[in-house]
Amino acid sequence: EDPDFVDWFEGVVISGRLADAAFRRHWVDPTEPLVRTVLEPAHGILVTSATLTDSAAEDPFALAELRSGGRRMASPPAHLRLASPFDYAACARAFVVTDVSKNDARQVGAALRELFLAAGGGGLGLFTAIRRLKAVHEQIAAPLGDRGLSLYAQHVDPLEVGALVDIFRAEVDSCLLGTDAVRDGVDVPGRSLRLLVFDRAPWPRPDLLHKARRARFGNGWDDAITRGRIAQAFGRLIRRQDDKGVFVMLDAATPTRLFAALPEGVEVRRLTLVEVLEATRTFLAGG
Repeated sequence: EDPDFVDWFEGVVISGRLADAAFRRHWVDPTEPLVRTVLEPAHGILVTSATLTDSAAEDPFALAELRSGGRRMASPPAHLRLASPFDYAACARAFVVTDVSKNDARQVGAALRELFLAAGGGGLGLFTAIRRLKAVHEQIAAPLGDRGLSLYAQHVDPLEVGALVDIFRAEVDSCLLGTDAVRDGVDVPGRSLRLLVFDRAPWPRPDLLHKARRARFGNGWDDAITRGRIAQAFGRLIRRQDDKGVFVMLDAATPTRLFAALPEGVEVRRLTLVEVLEATRTFLAGG
Protein backbone atom coordinates (compact mmCIF):
# COMPACT_ATOMS: atom_id res chain seq x y z
CA GLU A 1 0.00 0.00 0.00
CA ASP A 2 3.05 2.31 0.04
CA PRO A 3 2.43 4.87 -2.75
CA ASP A 4 6.18 5.25 -3.34
CA PHE A 5 6.55 1.62 -4.48
CA VAL A 6 5.05 -0.85 -6.92
CA ASP A 7 4.99 -4.48 -5.75
CA TRP A 8 4.12 -7.63 -7.70
CA PHE A 9 4.74 -11.36 -7.95
CA GLU A 10 6.39 -12.55 -11.16
CA GLY A 11 6.69 -16.03 -12.63
CA VAL A 12 9.15 -17.10 -15.32
CA VAL A 13 7.75 -19.80 -17.62
CA ILE A 14 10.10 -21.82 -19.85
CA SER A 15 8.70 -24.46 -22.21
CA GLY A 16 5.35 -24.29 -20.50
CA ARG A 17 6.69 -24.88 -17.00
CA LEU A 18 7.21 -22.46 -14.12
CA ALA A 19 11.00 -22.13 -13.84
CA ASP A 20 11.29 -19.31 -11.30
CA ALA A 21 9.17 -17.01 -9.18
CA ALA A 22 10.01 -13.74 -7.47
CA PHE A 23 8.54 -10.87 -5.52
CA ARG A 24 9.42 -7.56 -7.21
CA ARG A 25 9.53 -4.09 -5.72
CA HIS A 26 10.39 -0.90 -7.61
CA TRP A 27 10.37 2.76 -6.72
CA VAL A 28 7.68 4.65 -8.66
CA ASP A 29 10.13 7.55 -8.79
CA PRO A 30 13.71 6.19 -8.53
CA THR A 31 15.11 9.72 -8.27
CA GLU A 32 14.04 9.78 -4.60
CA PRO A 33 16.86 7.44 -3.46
CA LEU A 34 19.15 8.81 -6.19
CA VAL A 35 18.93 12.35 -4.83
CA ARG A 36 19.34 11.26 -1.25
CA THR A 37 22.33 8.94 -1.74
CA VAL A 38 24.15 10.42 -4.76
CA LEU A 39 23.14 13.94 -5.74
CA GLU A 40 22.76 15.72 -2.41
CA PRO A 41 26.20 14.66 -1.03
CA ALA A 42 27.93 15.65 -4.29
CA HIS A 43 29.74 18.96 -4.77
CA GLY A 44 28.30 19.25 -8.26
CA ILE A 45 26.49 17.23 -10.91
CA LEU A 46 26.89 17.46 -14.68
CA VAL A 47 24.40 15.64 -16.94
CA THR A 48 25.01 15.69 -20.70
CA SER A 49 23.22 14.07 -23.62
CA ALA A 50 22.31 14.89 -27.20
CA THR A 51 18.70 13.93 -26.36
CA LEU A 52 18.12 15.66 -23.01
CA THR A 53 15.54 18.11 -24.34
CA ASP A 54 11.99 17.41 -25.47
CA SER A 55 11.11 19.93 -28.17
CA ALA A 56 7.40 19.17 -27.97
CA ALA A 57 7.17 20.14 -24.29
CA GLU A 58 6.48 23.65 -23.02
CA ASP A 59 9.70 23.37 -20.99
CA PRO A 60 12.21 21.39 -23.10
CA PHE A 61 14.23 20.41 -20.01
CA ALA A 62 11.28 19.37 -17.81
CA LEU A 63 11.55 15.66 -18.59
CA ALA A 64 15.33 15.65 -18.10
CA GLU A 65 14.93 17.30 -14.69
CA LEU A 66 12.24 14.80 -13.73
CA ARG A 67 14.21 11.70 -14.76
CA SER A 68 17.60 12.85 -13.45
CA GLY A 69 16.42 14.14 -10.06
CA GLY A 70 17.20 17.76 -10.91
CA ARG A 71 13.67 18.78 -9.98
CA ARG A 72 14.28 17.59 -6.40
CA MET A 73 17.47 19.60 -5.84
CA ALA A 74 17.49 22.57 -3.45
CA SER A 75 18.84 24.83 -6.20
CA PRO A 76 17.32 24.61 -9.69
CA PRO A 77 19.76 23.25 -12.30
CA ALA A 78 21.31 25.49 -14.93
CA HIS A 79 20.58 24.58 -18.56
CA LEU A 80 22.75 24.79 -21.65
CA ARG A 81 21.49 23.83 -25.10
CA LEU A 82 23.93 23.90 -28.02
CA ALA A 83 23.14 23.80 -31.71
CA SER A 84 24.00 20.62 -33.59
CA PRO A 85 27.04 20.74 -35.90
CA PHE A 86 25.19 18.62 -38.48
CA ASP A 87 23.08 19.79 -41.43
CA TYR A 88 20.28 17.28 -40.95
CA ALA A 89 18.21 18.62 -43.84
CA ALA A 90 21.03 17.66 -46.20
CA CYS A 91 22.33 14.46 -44.61
CA ALA A 92 19.16 12.69 -43.39
CA ARG A 93 15.75 11.59 -44.65
CA ALA A 94 12.77 10.31 -42.63
CA PHE A 95 9.79 8.32 -43.87
CA VAL A 96 6.66 6.64 -42.54
CA VAL A 97 5.54 3.71 -44.70
CA THR A 98 1.79 3.89 -45.22
CA ASP A 99 0.93 0.51 -46.77
CA VAL A 100 2.59 -2.09 -44.49
CA SER A 101 0.60 -3.71 -41.67
CA LYS A 102 2.68 -3.66 -38.48
CA ASN A 103 0.67 -6.66 -37.21
CA ASP A 104 1.57 -8.87 -40.17
CA ALA A 105 5.05 -10.30 -39.58
CA ARG A 106 5.35 -11.37 -43.22
CA GLN A 107 4.66 -7.83 -44.46
CA VAL A 108 7.11 -6.35 -41.94
CA GLY A 109 9.75 -8.90 -42.92
CA ALA A 110 9.25 -8.29 -46.65
CA ALA A 111 9.49 -4.53 -46.12
CA LEU A 112 12.70 -4.85 -44.09
CA ARG A 113 14.23 -7.17 -46.68
CA GLU A 114 13.52 -4.75 -49.53
CA LEU A 115 14.71 -1.73 -47.53
CA PHE A 116 17.99 -3.47 -46.63
CA LEU A 117 18.48 -4.38 -50.29
CA ALA A 118 17.65 -0.84 -51.44
CA ALA A 119 20.33 0.53 -49.11
CA GLY A 120 22.82 -2.15 -50.16
CA GLY A 121 23.25 -3.12 -46.50
CA GLY A 122 24.22 -0.94 -43.58
CA GLY A 123 20.71 -1.40 -42.18
CA LEU A 124 19.59 -1.60 -38.56
CA GLY A 125 16.12 -2.98 -37.83
CA LEU A 126 14.73 -2.08 -34.40
CA PHE A 127 11.98 -4.13 -32.78
CA THR A 128 9.82 -3.56 -29.73
CA ALA A 129 9.35 -7.33 -29.13
CA ILE A 130 11.87 -10.19 -29.26
CA ARG A 131 9.26 -12.57 -30.69
CA ARG A 132 8.72 -10.38 -33.76
CA LEU A 133 12.47 -9.91 -34.22
CA LYS A 134 13.02 -13.68 -34.30
CA ALA A 135 10.14 -14.23 -36.74
CA VAL A 136 11.48 -11.61 -39.17
CA HIS A 137 15.05 -12.91 -38.87
CA GLU A 138 13.89 -16.41 -39.81
CA GLN A 139 12.04 -14.99 -42.81
CA ILE A 140 14.73 -12.73 -44.32
CA ALA A 141 18.16 -14.12 -43.32
CA ALA A 142 18.41 -16.54 -46.26
CA PRO A 143 17.11 -14.15 -48.98
CA LEU A 144 19.54 -11.46 -47.84
CA GLY A 145 22.39 -13.98 -47.75
CA ASP A 146 21.56 -15.01 -51.31
CA ARG A 147 22.06 -11.34 -52.31
CA GLY A 148 25.39 -11.11 -50.48
CA LEU A 149 24.20 -9.31 -47.32
CA SER A 150 25.00 -10.81 -43.93
CA LEU A 151 22.26 -10.49 -41.30
CA TYR A 152 22.99 -10.55 -37.56
CA ALA A 153 20.42 -10.46 -34.78
CA GLN A 154 20.33 -9.85 -31.06
CA HIS A 155 18.57 -12.74 -29.22
CA VAL A 156 19.35 -15.04 -32.17
CA ASP A 157 23.12 -15.03 -32.64
CA PRO A 158 24.97 -16.38 -29.56
CA LEU A 159 26.91 -13.15 -28.99
CA GLU A 160 26.44 -10.29 -26.57
CA VAL A 161 25.27 -6.95 -27.95
CA GLY A 162 28.70 -5.29 -27.95
CA ALA A 163 30.19 -8.05 -30.10
CA LEU A 164 27.30 -7.91 -32.57
CA VAL A 165 27.69 -4.15 -32.91
CA ASP A 166 31.45 -4.52 -33.43
CA ILE A 167 30.82 -6.96 -36.30
CA PHE A 168 28.13 -4.70 -37.78
CA ARG A 169 30.50 -1.72 -37.61
CA ALA A 170 33.36 -3.64 -39.25
CA GLU A 171 31.31 -5.20 -42.06
CA VAL A 172 30.18 -2.12 -43.96
CA ASP A 173 27.37 -3.83 -45.88
CA SER A 174 25.97 -6.13 -43.20
CA CYS A 175 22.60 -5.71 -41.45
CA LEU A 176 21.56 -6.04 -37.83
CA LEU A 177 18.29 -6.64 -35.98
CA GLY A 178 17.99 -5.56 -32.35
CA THR A 179 15.85 -4.21 -29.54
CA ASP A 180 16.33 -1.32 -27.11
CA ALA A 181 19.88 -2.33 -26.13
CA VAL A 182 20.94 -1.65 -29.72
CA ARG A 183 18.80 1.47 -30.01
CA ASP A 184 20.44 3.33 -27.12
CA GLY A 185 24.06 4.37 -26.97
CA VAL A 186 25.78 2.43 -29.76
CA ASP A 187 28.25 4.28 -31.98
CA VAL A 188 28.44 3.18 -35.63
CA PRO A 189 29.77 6.08 -37.74
CA GLY A 190 30.12 6.03 -41.50
CA ARG A 191 28.39 3.82 -44.09
CA SER A 192 28.13 0.84 -41.75
CA LEU A 193 24.87 2.39 -40.51
CA ARG A 194 23.01 4.27 -43.23
CA LEU A 195 19.47 2.95 -42.77
CA LEU A 196 17.46 2.64 -39.56
CA VAL A 197 14.02 0.96 -39.54
CA PHE A 198 11.52 0.73 -36.66
CA ASP A 199 9.00 -2.12 -36.90
CA ARG A 200 6.51 0.03 -34.94
CA ALA A 201 6.38 3.08 -32.71
CA PRO A 202 8.32 2.28 -29.49
CA TRP A 203 5.53 2.97 -26.99
CA PRO A 204 6.30 1.89 -23.41
CA ARG A 205 4.81 -1.42 -22.28
CA PRO A 206 1.72 -0.85 -20.13
CA ASP A 207 2.95 -2.98 -17.23
CA LEU A 208 2.28 -2.31 -13.54
CA LEU A 209 5.35 -0.13 -13.10
CA HIS A 210 4.63 1.97 -16.16
CA LYS A 211 0.99 2.47 -15.17
CA ALA A 212 2.06 3.66 -11.71
CA ARG A 213 4.51 6.13 -13.22
CA ARG A 214 1.98 7.42 -15.72
CA ALA A 215 -0.47 7.98 -12.85
CA ARG A 216 2.26 9.87 -10.94
CA PHE A 217 3.68 11.94 -13.81
CA GLY A 218 0.62 12.53 -16.00
CA ASN A 219 -0.83 11.44 -19.35
CA GLY A 220 1.97 13.06 -21.32
CA TRP A 221 4.40 10.49 -19.87
CA ASP A 222 3.83 7.97 -22.71
CA ASP A 223 4.47 10.53 -25.44
CA ALA A 224 7.57 11.90 -23.72
CA ILE A 225 9.12 8.44 -23.27
CA THR A 226 8.36 7.47 -26.88
CA ARG A 227 9.78 10.71 -28.30
CA GLY A 228 12.94 10.08 -26.27
CA ARG A 229 13.30 6.60 -27.76
CA ILE A 230 12.83 7.90 -31.30
CA ALA A 231 15.40 10.62 -30.67
CA GLN A 232 17.87 8.05 -29.31
CA ALA A 233 17.41 5.83 -32.36
CA PHE A 234 17.76 8.66 -34.86
CA GLY A 235 20.93 9.72 -33.06
CA ARG A 236 22.59 6.46 -34.16
CA LEU A 237 22.37 7.52 -37.83
CA ILE A 238 24.38 10.73 -38.05
CA ARG A 239 27.62 10.49 -36.07
CA ARG A 240 29.96 12.69 -38.10
CA GLN A 241 29.92 15.40 -40.76
CA ASP A 242 30.07 13.11 -43.81
CA ASP A 243 27.38 10.64 -42.64
CA LYS A 244 24.15 10.12 -44.59
CA GLY A 245 21.21 8.25 -43.14
CA VAL A 246 17.60 7.22 -43.76
CA PHE A 247 15.10 6.78 -40.93
CA VAL A 248 12.02 4.62 -41.65
CA MET A 249 8.98 3.89 -39.49
CA LEU A 250 6.89 0.92 -40.63
CA ASP A 251 4.00 1.82 -38.30
CA ALA A 252 1.60 3.95 -40.38
CA ALA A 253 -0.41 4.82 -37.26
CA THR A 254 2.50 6.62 -35.59
CA PRO A 255 1.19 10.07 -34.56
CA THR A 256 2.93 13.01 -36.20
CA ARG A 257 3.44 14.63 -32.78
CA LEU A 258 6.03 11.97 -31.89
CA PHE A 259 8.34 13.17 -34.67
CA ALA A 260 8.97 16.39 -32.80
CA ALA A 261 11.78 14.22 -31.39
CA LEU A 262 13.70 14.47 -34.67
CA PRO A 263 16.25 17.25 -35.17
CA GLU A 264 15.27 20.53 -36.77
CA GLY A 265 15.46 20.31 -40.54
CA VAL A 266 14.32 16.68 -40.80
CA GLU A 267 11.03 16.50 -42.71
CA VAL A 268 8.98 13.33 -42.17
CA ARG A 269 7.24 12.13 -45.34
CA ARG A 270 4.44 9.53 -45.39
CA LEU A 271 4.86 7.39 -48.52
CA THR A 272 4.12 3.91 -49.83
CA LEU A 273 6.81 1.25 -49.50
CA VAL A 274 7.66 1.44 -53.22
CA GLU A 275 8.12 5.21 -52.94
CA VAL A 276 10.30 4.86 -49.82
CA LEU A 277 12.47 2.24 -51.53
CA GLU A 278 13.07 4.51 -54.50
CA ALA A 279 13.75 7.54 -52.29
CA THR A 280 16.19 5.51 -50.19
CA ARG A 281 18.14 4.26 -53.22
CA THR A 282 18.32 7.72 -54.74
CA PHE A 283 19.37 9.50 -51.55
CA LEU A 284 22.04 7.01 -50.48
CA ALA A 285 23.42 6.88 -54.01
CA GLY A 286 23.97 10.63 -53.85
CA GLY A 287 20.98 11.71 -55.92
